[in-house]
Amino acid sequence: MTPESHSPAGTDDSRPAPPPGCPAHGQGPGGLHRLHESADLKKLYEELRAEHGPVAPALLHDDVPVWVVLGHTENLHMVRTPAQYTRDSRIWSPLRDGLVKPDHPLMPHIAWQPMCAHAEGDEHQRLRGAIDFALSTVDFRSLRRHINRCTQRLVNRFCEVGEAEVVSQYAEHLPMAVMCHILGMPDEYNDRMVESARDMLRGTETAIASNAYVMDALGRLTARRRLEPQDDFASHLITHPAELTDDEVREHLRVVLIAAYESTANLLANVLRTVLVDPRFRAQLNGGQMTVPEAVEQLLWDEPPFSTIFAYFAKQETELGGQRIRRGDGLLFAPAPANVDPRVRPDPTAHMQGNRSHLAFSGGPHECPGQDIGRAIAEIGVDALLMRLPDLELDVDDEDLRHTESIASRHLVELPVRFTPRPPQDITERPNHDAQPTAPRRDWHIGSSAPGEPAPPSATRPEPFGHHDVPAPRPAAPAGTPDPRPGPQRAARSAEPPVAEPVAAAGPAEPARAPGAWQRFLRWWRGY
Repeated sequence: MTPESHSPAGTDDSRPAPPPGCPAHGQGPGGLHRLHESADLKKLYEELRAEHGPVAPALLHDDVPVWVVLGHTENLHMVRTPAQYTRDSRIWSPLRDGLVKPDHPLMPHIAWQPMCAHAEGDEHQRLRGAIDFALSTVDFRSLRRHINRCTQRLVNRFCEVGEAEVVSQYAEHLPMAVMCHILGMPDEYNDRMVESARDMLRGTETAIASNAYVMDALGRLTARRRLEPQDDFASHLITHPAELTDDEVREHLRVVLIAAYESTANLLANVLRTVLVDPRFRAQLNGGQMTVPEAVEQLLWDEPPFSTIFAYFAKQETELGGQRIRRGDGLLFAPAPANVDPRVRPDPTAHMQGNRSHLAFSGGPHECPGQDIGRAIAEIGVDALLMRLPDLELDVDDEDLRHTESIASRHLVELPVRFTPRPPQDITERPNHDAQPTAPRRDWHIGSSAPGEPAPPSATRPEPFGHHDVPAPRPAAPAGTPDPRPGPQRAARSAEPPVAEPVAAAGPAEPARAPGAWQRFLRWWRGY
């Protein structure tokens, strides 16, 4: 999209901007909306949809033009058509024309880097193949156990107090603890690592120093695993046949760590907030009408972790959503407005249980490879917290909750809660599968031994398959008696459970009845 494409001829774009409070505030050249100045992006997206349709023109910082893709179908087409759209920003017209300066606030997100998120073709396959393989080695059963231990450890920090702020004390810590474990650096997880990640994402004055702290930890991890590979994500990334360099390994570790951390922290906080502020939502969970995984999926529709993703670029002149897209135009992939596209979701308040066609994890070649890890962290994080603190309640009014909003995401600032204080749990105790129960049996039923009574002799058990004409196994020979049968038959015999001799019934013997048709068929079928 070229700068002049939306400006009427003869319009003086150098005029001073309107003061704050003016109805025209937030608009730039050509009357286009500045996304970064909007106080309510959700409302703005609907206004843009009503005015322009599923693809709308807008402005970024420094009045850099961009297309916002609002339609569900149009977003899917863009991410699934690498022949027309790329993540390589080096063809972006405003960048080549000098409109985007090196210090542009969005350059850390848009600037091309040698990693799979910006690569395409064979290079993308090489880098993405290494990422996918490293993730495929994650044992999800062990991972779920580790996530549960992390949740218990975090809840132990505040469970005795009776109140907590679950965003900063829980939702922001759990994803970082789990991701450090997956990457292979559990010792690097601490409060400073969490604070550095948050600082990087906020883009504060200390963001560069925070980024250096994270990259230093990832550099140490890369050096250790290059010398001594282990069974973790970093080691599998290093030893993959793609032969990634140390720089490539560090950059991909950083992308995986920060992207997974931010998206999962937002998702976990959003699910917990909805559970606490929406009585119907919580009632469905408590009543069994909705499972925790379904609740997580619902929030991926309603509050995707990333509102928009920077960015795709047109490789050729094309058309999308009724708009003429020129070569070099930039387009924002926007899952938040796409998830409420009236064409796929006429009622935005309707529950989408069992439907995973949302765009929270993107799609196409650049679809999020670790989405199942994010789901597992959110599902177990919500379930474990509500199990430990079932009377969890919001400690403020819903209207008092604050969010920080940017073009990329909407982040819940804090979520204060109260609950009945409870003692901490022992997270070091391992289950003992060899312990024998000492308490009386509680599962007695008709036909089983009564508590405290010996089990009935084996001769009184029902005959195999309930048919009297099936011969019982041969009785065990006395100790020391050699078995005349060959080796394989002896082995089969040793596996047979010993059966007691049948007890003779008292009274005169009854004449044996001739077997019926069904018994004769069973004898023939079993070869007797």
